Amino acid sequence: MSELWNSVVVYDLETTGMSSETDRIIQIAAVRMRSDEICKDDFFFSYVNPERFIPAWITEYTGISQEHTRYAPVIEMILPQFSSWVGDSILAAHNGNRFDIKFLHASCDRGGFERREIQYFDTINLSWQVWGRRFISHSLDAVMERLGVSIGDMRRHDARGDTFYLAECIQRMIAMYKKQWGKFPEIKLKKGYLPRIFGSGSVIKDECQLLLIEP
Repeated sequence: MSELWNSVVVYDLETTGMSSETDRIIQIAAVRMRSDEICKDDFFFSYVNPERFIPAWITEYTGISQEHTRYAPVIEMILPQFSSWVGDSILAAHNGNRFDIKFLHASCDRGGFERREIQYFDTINLSWQVWGRRFISHSLDAVMERLGVSIGDMRRHDARGDTFYLAECIQRMIAMYKKQWGKFPEIKLKKGYLPRIFGSGSVIKDECQLLLIEP
């Protein structure tokens, strides 16, 4: 098995809009995978106070309103905790190259954090390996439909739901690839950054975040 799959953090962000320069993160969720297993108890989640108005269309799309984020921590508090929890794992997000990683980088830059290097990949690349790049959609909805991943109790376009749906898709795509090629997929990793970790503490299940799971 490639070392890539030893520890992967599948994550998703919800934001106030599409621009990493002018919009802000309002929700972050992640779950860890080891090999092709989803570690459902190894989970990160928080609402994030964007310190600005959440547009009505975002609330309609994600279900996240001003009430969810009003007393949430700002991203400058969340990012160091997320970086500590991620550790040496590799980050993975769907359409992450164009969206999620840009928001993480922009938030790090605005916060003035010292950086540490991390590795990441876009799970669209995994979809390409399974089905080819042309003449087929690689949106998360299309991937879920092809793999028979149904929408359960967790909402789509909520970072918690999308994180687990994507993790299940990754699990099934790995199984398909292994069945055809007899090995785990090989994916070229990219280099990114998160806030540098000082000390060995990992803060995830603190009182604030637990209270934020449901407003």
